[in-house]
Amino acid sequence: MSKRPRFPFKTVYLKPGAIAATDMVSAIFTSAVRTAELALTQTRSAPGKKEVPKVSRRAATARSPAAVAARPRKVIMPARASFRTATHSCEFGQRDYKIYTPASAAKSPEPMPLLVMLHGCGQTPDDFATGTRMNALAEEFRLLVVYPAQTREAHPKRCWNWFQPGDQGRQAGEPAILASLIRNVLKRHPVDPARLYVAGLSAGGSAALVLARAYPDIFAAVGVHSGLPVGAAQNKASALMAMAQGNPGARCTVPMPTIIFHGSDDRIVHARNGRFVAIRALEPFAGVRGTHLKRQVKGGRSYVKSTHRIGQGRPLVEHWLIEGSGHAWSGGSPAGRFVDPSGPDASREMVRFFLRHRKSIRKGAISLD
Repeated sequence: MSKRPRFPFKTVYLKPGAIAATDMVSAIFTSAVRTAELALTQTRSAPGKKEVPKVSRRAATARSPAAVAARPRKVIMPARASFRTATHSCEFGQRDYKIYTPASAAKSPEPMPLLVMLHGCGQTPDDFATGTRMNALAEEFRLLVVYPAQTREAHPKRCWNWFQPGDQGRQAGEPAILASLIRNVLKRHPVDPARLYVAGLSAGGSAALVLARAYPDIFAAVGVHSGLPVGAAQNKASALMAMAQGNPGARCTVPMPTIIFHGSDDRIVHARNGRFVAIRALEPFAGVRGTHLKRQVKGGRSYVKSTHRIGQGRPLVEHWLIEGSGHAWSGGSPAGRFVDPSGPDASREMVRFFLRHRKSIRKGAISLD
């Protein structure tokens, strides 16, 4: 067996074609539902804060920033907002989905950005919306958010089948179903076709990459949390190897702004995969340089943010490595599953990144048929 080319873990400067394509290694996220392995690392209490007289240590700790962030919050949907279930059928198949229309949509007739959120294994659209708090951001930034639902018939753990050859390309399988669903939403809602984005967690993150790669004419940017690069899998046989060791996947030739989040202590999908996603995303861009900053959430986790851009332009690729975090959505609400409340707010950072990118859409460039 020939040796695989070595890939650096830190990316500072890349040129197109600098990284050769390698053998595909499969990965499936059936182990994502192992709750014990997904248990979050305990959050830290605020350092150096003295106790107030007559207040117990337990009460003081409960008011620490990390403890406050970790408390489930009851989300009250604005009166004029809606979060409804719908079903989309096309020649490639059928999927249910939930769509959140913010109350702020009624304040202006202007078209809204659209964000497609693909849940991970063992999740549902409701659970994913709760854990990511994305509907709250939809109100703040006036976004339409669509949460497609994977079926148990398609996968017993509700994983998106990103690792199957029949679900990795254009005009076939799950990518085609999702693209058709998005076109249907464009017909029925005031959406700006230049500002369409897709993001996901775990299997959903990998599927989001597949979808953005298959339909670069639709999406302006993609977000990946705890996922693997496109082409890292072609079947189920080598799943454990890909998850344990990482796989560089297939070479990327289509430029797509990409933001990546990954926990350094992810036991389900090795953090090396997040680096590979960043490396592949950088390949189509010439003259990209990176900067690396280490920061810490107040009372929470530290992280390294790597930003890649051309000159002083917009970030084209961002890679966030959250130290000590596992296989969980960073900065999410504990009311949902597979979240790490003590990390940086992945949802807010993704929205911030997305809204800086838009496509140049020619009339009729996105077919509504």
